Formats: sequence, C-alpha cells, structure tokens
Amino acid sequence: MGLENKISASLMCADPFNLGDTIFSLEKYKIDYLHIDIMDGKFVPNLGIGSDYIKALRKHTKLPFDYHIMVKEPDAIINLLDIREYDLVSVHYECSFQIQRTLENIKKHGCKVMIAINPATPLCTLEEVIYYIDGINLLMVNPGFAGQNMVENCMKKADKVGRIIRKLGQSDIIFEADGNISFENARKLKKYGANLFVGGTSSLFSSKNLKENILKLRQNIQE
Repeated sequence: MGLENKISASLMCADPFNLGDTIFSLEKYKIDYLHIDIMDGKFVPNLGIGSDYIKALRKHTKLPFDYHIMVKEPDAIINLLDIREYDLVSVHYECSFQIQRTLENIKKHGCKVMIAINPATPLCTLEEVIYYIDGINLLMVNPGFAGQNMVENCMKKADKVGRIIRKLGQSDIIFEADGNISFENARKLKKYGANLFVGGTSSLFSSKNLKENILKLRQNIQE
C-alpha cells in the first residue's frame, strides 16, 4: 500500500515580508509540511535558515517541518534544530564521512529520516542506506538556490528511484521530489512514484494567489 501524496511548502521561496500571512494561508489550505532549507555556505554556496528563526517559527505554527540539511558534518547542528517526532529530516549522502551514524543520530529525535540525492549522486548509494531510512529526497536541481531549471535527465533518474523502491518492496517509503516542481513536473513525477512534492517558485509561489496555486498543485498530484 502506497503513501498519500503530500505537499511541502518551501519557505525559502516565500515573501519574508509577509511570512506570517503566508503560513496562516498554508495552514488554512492544509499544506502538509513546511520545507526548511538549512545551508552553511560550504556544502552549498548559499546561507539558509538559522536555529533562532526555527524556534520562532515553532511558536506560530503547528505544521510539521520538512528539514533539508545542506551542511558539512550535520551532526554538529542536529541538536540545534528543535527536531520533533512528526518532522522529516533529509541529509545528503556526501555530507558526512559516516552517513549511517548521522542517520542514526537524527533518528534519535523520533522523526522520519531521509537521504537526499543530488542530480549527480549515483543511485547505487541507496543500496547501502535504504534500510536505515524512511525516505528519499531526490533533488531535481543542484541544491542551494531557488528558481532553477531542472537538471537534464533528472526525470529519468526519478523513474529509476521509483523502480528501485518497487523492486525492494519499500512501498511505504517517502519519495520526495525537490526543485523546479512545477504543476506539470509534479504530475509527471507522481507517475514515477513520488509522493511528497516541494512547492516553490515553480508552483506554490509562482503567483500571489496562494490558494489557487495550492489547489492546482494538489489536483496535479492526485489525478
């Protein structure tokens, strides 16, 4: 039995001057997760949301967080992130010398732990961690910046990920797609088995009509 298709709203793509109203609308229209990008300027060439920002968010929303950790040696910051049992946490295969230990350290918080796969990361890496994880976060762009076009061949890679999940009988694993998730791309990725879609500048925040965009994206992943 497969998982229900869900949407994770990328806060990196939201207007920071209207963030309170945006989160209120996301709650009202039943977004499933808030996607939070943690970046250190080293693993990716950008800086992301800090721990004080995260603690402030917790005070104003009960939505679960979908953390995407893009830092070197993430074990050093895991305890700063106020991770809760209903959250998702994605960490990159390349970020830690002992990735299995990192996954185990994250899982101690009771959350769902996921491996993030860059466009150039070989899928054979999944063989070594598939039984340690609750999900796969497939990056459709090179991580670090919003508004990018999908890397060529990533749709084929998504197809391969779906096949791997089915071959291993992991029907309850989360398959997240992150990067350039337009309405059309979401529909295609759903056919390959994706069940969690990160909505950013290509869909949820492509216009000011957030309600319409949420409904349109949800329709595309449920058809």
